[in-house]
Amino acid sequence: MNKSTTRLYFIDAIRAWAILMMLQGHFIDGLLDNTFRDNSNIFFSVWKYFRGITAPVFFTVSGFIFTYLLIKVPQTGWANPRVKKGIKRGIELLVIGYLLRMNFLGLLKGEIYESFYLVDVLHCIGLSILGILAIYLLSNRGKQWLFPSLLLISTLILFVFEPYYKTQSFSLFPQWLANYFTKTNGSVFTIIPWFGYTAFGSFISILFAKYKDHKHLYTGSISLFMIIGLTLIFYSSDFFLALSNYSGITLFSDIFYNNYLFIRLGNVLLVFSVFMLFRQFLTNKTGLRLGQSTLSIYVIHFMILYGSLTGLGLYRFFHHSLHPIIAILGAVVFMIISSYLALRYEDHKVRIKQSAAHALNIAKFQLEKILFISLDMFRSLFNSIIRLFGFVKN
Repeated sequence: MNKSTTRLYFIDAIRAWAILMMLQGHFIDGLLDNTFRDNSNIFFSVWKYFRGITAPVFFTVSGFIFTYLLIKVPQTGWANPRVKKGIKRGIELLVIGYLLRMNFLGLLKGEIYESFYLVDVLHCIGLSILGILAIYLLSNRGKQWLFPSLLLISTLILFVFEPYYKTQSFSLFPQWLANYFTKTNGSVFTIIPWFGYTAFGSFISILFAKYKDHKHLYTGSISLFMIIGLTLIFYSSDFFLALSNYSGITLFSDIFYNNYLFIRLGNVLLVFSVFMLFRQFLTNKTGLRLGQSTLSIYVIHFMILYGSLTGLGLYRFFHHSLHPIIAILGAVVFMIISSYLALRYEDHKVRIKQSAAHALNIAKFQLEKILFISLDMFRSLFNSIIRLFGFVKN
């Protein structure tokens, strides 16, 4: 096992941690009785704070690993094989995102529910991958610093101007498109500002790739991430307030009053630094496999919890009704079942896909056979009717 390969183990560990945090977060948030949602309760408030870290970490690490693999190959621009793979992956995530929100029972009634058009994590990550690729291709012929600079600038612009665009309704867009930019209609995530975290993960992955052989890569990164992270958490709000007082620009004061994006970015950097600090202990094969199976885990958890395709999920039967003890125990069981099923699927993924393809080919052959038989029957019936009325001589 070479040195450069082990350096990405901490990324798989972060992904595993983030997906497990997401599982328990979705379970408890969706099923815990509203009576116990008390922000003055230290346990609930701590849980709520850490739950808020999950999505920023997930988006950031997605941008990191995608870009790290993108720039790892020697080819550049369209000649880079990762570009076509990335386009395929981005579109695939968008399609899966919509499929998970489809309800077949509704389709049988001839209805497509409005929830089908809502935007969630997979939509945003898929679109973010396409966005990173667009920036990569546009900056390909420029200097080496152009690509990471554009990524960092994208993050800053999206975070700084969030108070402005979050108030926009985007009513000029069709609703399905507006859902990518506003939560007004019920979207869980929107491409803005969440692309900012993915772009930032992409930015730091370029720095990692550039200095991957430096002997102080981790010690320097841990120290720098901790310093910047703590600064963003404890001082970024005061900085924007001071900037507002000095310049008179209300946009900065608006950031001060709802400074969740920069604070969460600080949380992300601290999470990265902690996992890098303990990277030598993060070698459990099952844990690392969970980090490599996040899409499967996400799909399976969505089907069990929210009832994708059928509408018959835990959310429908136990929505905001569980006692904390039951919710916590249920979340643990839910994490174990979702992870187990995902790993089992990964073990047999090739065989399952082959079986599915074979079943589709059989179904296609049978449909074609039925179609030909039906056409022959229709042709015979049509000729018989014509003969019956004497239009064709026997």
